[in-house]
Amino acid sequence: MDAIAKAGFPTPSVIQAQTWPAAMAKRDVIGVAKTGSGKTLGFLVPGFQLVMAARPNPMMGPTMLCLAPTRELAMQIEVEAQKFGAALGIRSVCCYGGAPKGGQLSAMRAGCQCIIGTPGRVNDFREGGQIQLGQVQYLVMDEADRMLDMGFEPQIRKIIQGGIPVQRQTLFYTATWPRAVRALAYEFLRQPVQVEVGDINSLNANKDITQYCHIVRGPGEKQGLLMQILGSLEGGSRVIIFSSTKRMCDQLGMQLQRQIGVGVIHGDKDQREREMVLDDFKSARRPIMIATDVAARGIDVKDVKCVINYDFPGNIEDYVHRIGRTGRAGAKGIAHTFMDSGKESKYARALGDIMQKAGQKFTRELAQIAGVRLNPGDEIDMREVLQPFPGGGLLSAASAAQAAQIPMSAGPAVSECGDFKRGNCTRGARCKYSHGGGGGGGGGGFGGGGGYGGGGYGGGGGGYGGGGGDGGGGGRGGGAPPPLKPLTL
Repeated sequence: MDAIAKAGFPTPSVIQAQTWPAAMAKRDVIGVAKTGSGKTLGFLVPGFQLVMAARPNPMMGPTMLCLAPTRELAMQIEVEAQKFGAALGIRSVCCYGGAPKGGQLSAMRAGCQCIIGTPGRVNDFREGGQIQLGQVQYLVMDEADRMLDMGFEPQIRKIIQGGIPVQRQTLFYTATWPRAVRALAYEFLRQPVQVEVGDINSLNANKDITQYCHIVRGPGEKQGLLMQILGSLEGGSRVIIFSSTKRMCDQLGMQLQRQIGVGVIHGDKDQREREMVLDDFKSARRPIMIATDVAARGIDVKDVKCVINYDFPGNIEDYVHRIGRTGRAGAKGIAHTFMDSGKESKYARALGDIMQKAGQKFTRELAQIAGVRLNPGDEIDMREVLQPFPGGGLLSAASAAQAAQIPMSAGPAVSECGDFKRGNCTRGARCKYSHGGGGGGGGGGFGGGGGYGGGGYGGGGGGYGGGGGDGGGGGRGGGAPPPLKPLTL
């Protein structure tokens, strides 16, 4: 406990205070809590206590087995396990797919009391006879809901039913509590103590996160807004930008890397690249990380100032998981989300519910689409939010303007999209044709339009006021936002 206090945790978090007594009494535990609630130490500390009491032979196999859905989360758990377990002589090994097996096997054969890994890789080793799980007394399933979402249920069943003793202690952690997750928990746990932090019957966002939603009408407007957001953040701030496609991640990375340190992480990156990007992000050598949902739950980095949803996620649950990368451990965070006024407006009502429950303010346009009644003081003007940071932000106006003029392309030139020119392309980032154009003096592509007021950083056009539009001459612009239908209050 002294090591925990010295690491900056003078008192237990809510989930720790409620689960530690039951776990240390060797009871099975179900913990339902949001990410960033301190659940990692919630299961590691009782496990270490069990290992110290049992004094097992580490050459005979692990006493603790922790399963996690992604390699990033497994690696993060290992960091905490090494930080707090080393002083106790507890050795942990992390195993996950996407990396050579040899090094992981060598580490396990050297002896360890704790294995942390993804279900796929752990089961591969089990089926190959390369690890023995007959000594496991303490099993943890972290982010079990995500493991089910990712299709790991067959591997989880094989691991549990293929050699782990029935007489064991099991801890089961999840951020949501749907029927499938409940069924899995009740099948493998014995008379569990259930701890719930927050309202498990509804999806809730962390109230320490200030949420902003921008209604956009084309790629050009997204690009300009991104520049304004980066310019409004303090220099050195860590930012995660989420995109739904690997192609868009790469494109955004190409646009920004000439102006500021940027790392890109998605499923096509090999393990060495992923680890390098995460290390650079944690150290702030590259303070901006662009990622797909493959990293949405696996990243646990302190002091992430802002999350930007460049593409709206596929469901509202993933929205909550994405923005949960900021505002962790009591810190304040910011989340900016771009919502296409056409194809993504179907999520507006659910997003409005999430934001209302978290006490957030709305733009008038979002409130109208979401059907939210605005009371006095509930409305926010994004032009005030996106003022350049005093003395220079994360991305200066000059740097943003330079980035805005780089063509938006991650490969060979492609034909111009006729649907986009007519204003009715619904493919967005998935479109294989170019959405570039003349661009209001800034040169189309990544600029040619920009955000709220004066063309943003886009080079004199677009957004609300300027003279460009979404990448061409004319279009939306000309000095004022488009008129809104009156709200029924």
